[in-house]
Formats: sequence, C-alpha cells, structure tokens
Amino acid sequence: MRYLLLILGIVPVSVLLSCAQKNNNSNNLKANNMSNDTVATDIHKQIATFGTGCFWCTEAVFQQLKGVSKVTSGYSGGHVANPTYEQVCTKTTGHAEVIQIKYDPAVISFDELLEVFWQTHDPTTLNRQGNDVGPQYRSVIFYHTEEQKEKSEKYKAALDKSGAWTSPIVTAIEPYKNFYAAEDYHQNYYNLNGKQPYCYFVIRPKLEKFEKVFKSKLKEH
Repeated sequence: MRYLLLILGIVPVSVLLSCAQKNNNSNNLKANNMSNDTVATDIHKQIATFGTGCFWCTEAVFQQLKGVSKVTSGYSGGHVANPTYEQVCTKTTGHAEVIQIKYDPAVISFDELLEVFWQTHDPTTLNRQGNDVGPQYRSVIFYHTEEQKEKSEKYKAALDKSGAWTSPIVTAIEPYKNFYAAEDYHQNYYNLNGKQPYCYFVIRPKLEKFEKVFKSKLKEH
C-alpha cells in the first residue's frame, strides 16, 4: 500500500523525500554477490566504492561520468553475508548503502571521482543524508588500495582545513572488505523510475546541480 501511494503521488512530502520508502518486492532476485571483486578483471579498469546516503542518488550521478563503465548499487562494510535490503534497514548488519564503480583511470582519475564524491552529498552529517537517517546512510569511502586511502585522507584533510563546510567532515575512510550487490530492482533505479516522487523531488535536483558543475566530465548523450 505504501509503495502504491508513492506511485500515485498522494503521500506527504516528508515521506516522499525519504529513501527508506522503497519497493520491497520479494520477487526481485538479488544480483550476484560481488564481495571478492577487489579489482576489476579488465586491466584497463579499476574499482572505487563510495557511500553517500541513498544509493539511488549516488548511482544516478556516477553513471553520467566519462570513463565510468559500470555502477552497481549494493551493501558494504558490514558483518552479515549476502544481506537483503530489509536486513540492512534494521540498522544491525553494519552495512552502508554504497555504489561500486568500475572506471578507466586513463579517462577519469580516482582524484576526479573523489571530487564528485565530496561535492554531491553532505559529508558533515553523521549517519544521515537529508531525511534518510541511519548508519546505512553514512558517508564513507571504502578504499581498495593504499593509494586510494592516501588520496582520500589527503583530500578530506584539505577540505576540512579550507572551511568548505562550517561543520567538521565525518566521512569514514575504511579498508574495503566486502560488497554485496543489491536486489535487481535497486539497479539503474533513476533511469527506470524517473517519474516516481522520490526520483523527481530528490534525485532530479541533485542531478541538475551536478550536471552544471561537472559539465565537462559528462558522457555525451
């Protein structure tokens, strides 16, 4: 019923603006477990794993970047193997909603991915992005290499020192341990469900702002 109301667009705005109102259709199968995908199989590709709140928003942003060949929504950083969305929502699995990005460093660097990461969410709110509240929505970088760790820490320190935000940055920088692809209905969500209220009121404004700031880095349509 709650999902039907979302489609009809007759629920309060406070509900519409929460990523927690998602389609929990049990008939949708989970994508393959990617917990061991620490490096891309293609030698010309690399992997980055970011959490910036609801993975629908993050996925829609990074899909548009030149040099990014694949973006997969999923769960990372927890202690439960093959978690479901419902389990992650209990806030007891330790997982964050993340995206795993496969990219070509000859086209787009990890530094550039970090630039997009920092500028497309609020890294000063602990376990929260907007109306999405809980540890699964934490700001986090799961680094795959020591180089990614060093660059992430350096960028974070520089931003804190610059005073870009009035509050301290709380983004966690943690070693990559696991990644489990989310259920199929979470994948490519904005492109398939752009007219739904959450997409229209939350994701679309983020994308419009992102497209203006990073126009030169976008794929040609």
